[in-house]
Amino acid sequence: MALDTNNTITGIAGNEIKVVEAGYDNSKMENEDFLKVLLADLQWQDPLEAKDISEFIANTVKLREMEVLNDFQSTVELLKSVNETNSLLYASSLIGKTIMYEGNQTYVKDGQGKAIFSLEENADTATITIMDENGNVVESKTFTNLQAGKQYPFEINNPNLQDGYYTVYVNAQRGDISIKANIYSYANVNYVEREDGKVFVSFGNTKVELNKVSQIGG
Repeated sequence: MALDTNNTITGIAGNEIKVVEAGYDNSKMENEDFLKVLLADLQWQDPLEAKDISEFIANTVKLREMEVLNDFQSTVELLKSVNETNSLLYASSLIGKTIMYEGNQTYVKDGQGKAIFSLEENADTATITIMDENGNVVESKTFTNLQAGKQYPFEINNPNLQDGYYTVYVNAQRGDISIKANIYSYANVNYVEREDGKVFVSFGNTKVELNKVSQIGG
């Protein structure tokens, strides 16, 4: 059984009986609407040409399948909502705490701070550079004979630096080949927010996804 393009069924006298509003999208039919159409069809059918019971059974099975699908979709949406809420609650516990995250804005307080980097391939040299908001180099160090995957920490100890966030750059080379570096910085979380189903921790003028946080404290 299916609705025609006018969302009607045909009665005993051949007249069209409206079941749902015009323009109804049959592909998105809810359980209640499906049952409404089924009962209306049975009510208005010609008793001399009654429908075969097998069609009714098939329609009942279809209704059950729709219920199961709708229940599954509702469960998925509920789990998604709960997961997002739990992530937000967890992220809120980070407010005021120091975190290490994958990114290049590191916090300096009382002239002290730190950053860590690792390389995806071996390199002959790697120079880490710390720059202030005006693009001035305030700290720099060159490492040699670096191994892929190994973490290389860099300590900032400069009493002349003002409190705030500084940008970390790493330039790694093997001969004339540039090697990609992964940078991990430290930050103090100011607030958290949820946007487009994702949870972010925010600090300074930066926000990063919660899954970028790799360490709490430090």
